[in-house]
Amino acid sequence: MELTPCKTVHGFTVRTTSDLPEIDGRAYVLDHNASRAQLLYLQNDDANKAFSIAFKTPPANDTGVFHILEHSVLCGSDKFPVKEPFVNLLKSSMQTFLNAMTYPDKTIYPVASTNEQDLLNLMDVYLDAVLHPAIFHKRAIFEQEGWHVELAGEEGSGKLAYNGVVYNEMKGALSDPESILYDELSATLFPDTAYRFESGGKPSAIPTLSYEEFLDTHRRHYNLANAKIVLYGNMDIERFLAFLDERYLAPDAAEAGADGAPNPLELQAPVMSFGNKTPMKTAPENACCAVGFVAGTAADRERMIAMDILLDAIFGSNEAPAKRALLDENLACDIVAYMADAMLQPFAVVQAKGLEEDAAERLRPALSRVLTELADGALDHDVVAAALSHAEFVMREQNFGIADGVALACSCMAGWLYDDDAALDYLRYEDAFESLRKKLDEGYFEQLIREVFLENNHVADAEVVPVDKAPDDDDAAATRLAQMERKLDDKRIAAIEADVAALRRAQEEPDSPEALATLPRMRANDIEQAPAEPAFRLDESGEIPVIRHDVATRGIVYAYRYYGLERLAFEELPYAKILAMVLGKLATSKHTATEIDTLTQAKLGNLAFYTEAHEREDDRSALSPKLTVSCSTLAENAEWAATLPSEIIEETLYDDFGKIRDILVQKRVSMEQNFANAGHTAAMAHVASYYLPAAVVREQIDGVGFYRFLKRTLATFDNEKETLATKLTEVARRIFTDDNCTIGFTGKDDDFNRVMGAGMATGRTGEPGCTARLVVPEPQVPATGEAFAVPTDVTYTALGFDRRLLGVPYSGAWLVASRALSYDFLWNEVRVKGGAYGAGFSPTRTGNLRFYSYRDPHVDETLERFRAAGAWLSDFSPSEPEMDGYIVSTVAGLDAPLKPRELARRQDGYVFAHIDPAERLVTRSQVANATIEEVRALGDAVSQAASKNIACVFGNREIIESAKADFTVVDLLGE
Repeated sequence: MELTPCKTVHGFTVRTTSDLPEIDGRAYVLDHNASRAQLLYLQNDDANKAFSIAFKTPPANDTGVFHILEHSVLCGSDKFPVKEPFVNLLKSSMQTFLNAMTYPDKTIYPVASTNEQDLLNLMDVYLDAVLHPAIFHKRAIFEQEGWHVELAGEEGSGKLAYNGVVYNEMKGALSDPESILYDELSATLFPDTAYRFESGGKPSAIPTLSYEEFLDTHRRHYNLANAKIVLYGNMDIERFLAFLDERYLAPDAAEAGADGAPNPLELQAPVMSFGNKTPMKTAPENACCAVGFVAGTAADRERMIAMDILLDAIFGSNEAPAKRALLDENLACDIVAYMADAMLQPFAVVQAKGLEEDAAERLRPALSRVLTELADGALDHDVVAAALSHAEFVMREQNFGIADGVALACSCMAGWLYDDDAALDYLRYEDAFESLRKKLDEGYFEQLIREVFLENNHVADAEVVPVDKAPDDDDAAATRLAQMERKLDDKRIAAIEADVAALRRAQEEPDSPEALATLPRMRANDIEQAPAEPAFRLDESGEIPVIRHDVATRGIVYAYRYYGLERLAFEELPYAKILAMVLGKLATSKHTATEIDTLTQAKLGNLAFYTEAHEREDDRSALSPKLTVSCSTLAENAEWAATLPSEIIEETLYDDFGKIRDILVQKRVSMEQNFANAGHTAAMAHVASYYLPAAVVREQIDGVGFYRFLKRTLATFDNEKETLATKLTEVARRIFTDDNCTIGFTGKDDDFNRVMGAGMATGRTGEPGCTARLVVPEPQVPATGEAFAVPTDVTYTALGFDRRLLGVPYSGAWLVASRALSYDFLWNEVRVKGGAYGAGFSPTRTGNLRFYSYRDPHVDETLERFRAAGAWLSDFSPSEPEMDGYIVSTVAGLDAPLKPRELARRQDGYVFAHIDPAERLVTRSQVANATIEEVRALGDAVSQAASKNIACVFGNREIIESAKADFTVVDLLGE
């Protein structure tokens, strides 16, 4: 069906149509006449189709009401009266993306699937969830997802605590000093608008939100007059428009906007505010400060693109001119800059982390001095042109990390939310890049520096000041609880116990078969043939083994070099990690560090160096650690994918000790932030090192072991820097040889020939006696578990074991069991009842069986639930439709489309892990044909693994020390 302007189709009138080459397709903007909902259809050949509905949701306080609503509306609706339709869809659909996101001024509900009927099913559940949620007759949803009071500590202690999924999520999120800094900067820049509030909710304010305010907020904002809908991909658009009109938009038209006006979202008049300090209970090294500069409005699309390019050019690396100058001022260990966009008034942030003395007072004057020099003639146009080229590459590659339709739906809201005629503004970029290239030599970027940074009257700063005691605002929730505790008597205790018991009953009561039957489901027999995967082959006929991938790349070349680390002793592995960290950031014998940075930006889309370890399923001790050189570029620059990385790995000079120290300190800070904000990844990695040889290696090159090595290196840096330089030179000489390398290449034959001809083979081979030295120590289970205290208000717990030590083989049934445990047992026990933000069970082909929790207020209770998981799996008794759902969703995960880079990397991994690619199809077949009995039979192995009690925790010291579990508590940052 052709959509032409002014044509009316199923209640929609086509407003505009236009080609959109950025997505290789066309865009159609439509208005639904009765409901006033607006719709954007992005039509192209992508089989990974997507739908989203977004609402403008500017907050009016810090209670996080829109965040709690985002969670709560997905807990049942009128048409689908089950407790967790969101989870049911995760367990039963072919979705390739399913989530919801709360932004500072909007809430978006996107889904994606490669199956058209499945996408319609997902739309049906999501639309009923947002428009007709069960929150109006189930208060327990608000208490579960938002907040409630419960008794804490030993029975009779008289202690109270708040609990709730969003409450605990935000305790974790706002344990991050950088999140606090951003919030305070936004509040200072926009003191009179919605942006002064934390849309996710502050833990001190969340418990002040009433159920009545919660419901009223939904009525005023979740209506079609306040909605924008996006459809994307290769679909029968008439079918989708008819579905939307007949099922939801026309029936709900009379309700659109009938319950009062939404919260306003207005422009902030310019303000200038300096000297703003926010105390925070955190480690002294977490001190940070920032300056924010409002750069215009969302309507200034080209200007916002230019700002992104400018910030990348002058702050994007340690050698970028503004960042280099500020680092040399010894203000802080790191300086970062970024655009806070996707909002009505985007602003540039220049942030200093790991502050030196008086850094907050010195940052703004130093910034002004540096930027004045750049604006007055010191700005190198080659550097800006390189940043522009890099930005173009990123946009053309479109490797968003999520389904394209979801990413584009979120992007378009950066303009469309504020202007009904701007649906495509933030999807187009070709004309803006062409325009900016012309303006580069016309003084445009110098003038942009003046207008945004030097002559701006809308500027503010913020500083996070570490203190020993929690500030009054942080103590507000604790103060309210203390007041309640003083008033506790038997009657009040009984009332709290009764409320919590009622909530537990609601959480534990299973959905009725009638309610479950309302959910749309795909059946196991709906599973189609496995999508064909492009071929790859290992060619060992040349100087260097090459893995060639037959993947269409849209004119992009991907060239990887994998260098084995077997020539290093185990104790030397951390030096390989440091080598990967500094390569590309130091001078070579041919170019300065700044020139290397500029060439990388101008000629390559990506250049990265990192360490990794591949392992084999059939042999626990067989591993293949690598230092990987990852490179991508447009085909016209193919030769650069060989020449520039070769120069860097062969001719880097390791004598710029100031720059090396900067890199090491920045890595230390980023690892510490990761321990506090994503501690589940660190806990899962560390617990595996107790029983898995490959994980012992990973700890040396990425985990706690490397962090400790890094801290020791920094502590002795001044005395040992020459020794470090010598060691890096030696390690590079040992590993960067042709006889120690495998190449992975994705691109056309002509491009391959050009890359190889330009010098992928360096001609260097290992020196005599340069043989394998790596001997990996046997994993050791500590007498007691390790709990690493880090500055956060939550915990992250992991428990695991190696399946192979139990003599249990791998099969696709493990993937079905993982989905059942993660989205049924653990979701209900650890997230719903326990209040953690997330939990899961992860089995791998190479033996790892690991449980984890994320932003969790508990330790003992979580470990107890992990240990009970095997018994639950042994009694696994889903209905036939439920089992079909587990199978369908697991197969969909295996079949999810991958971008060329990710697909090639997976195939390279097959080679190093000695995996026959046919095994993937075997596993898929095992999933598709899995039986309840096969899944249930895995319960004993899960129980055996959990009974080993091999656990690790990262998190809040008080929570850890109050736990009964036997842990050795380690102050990781203060060691």
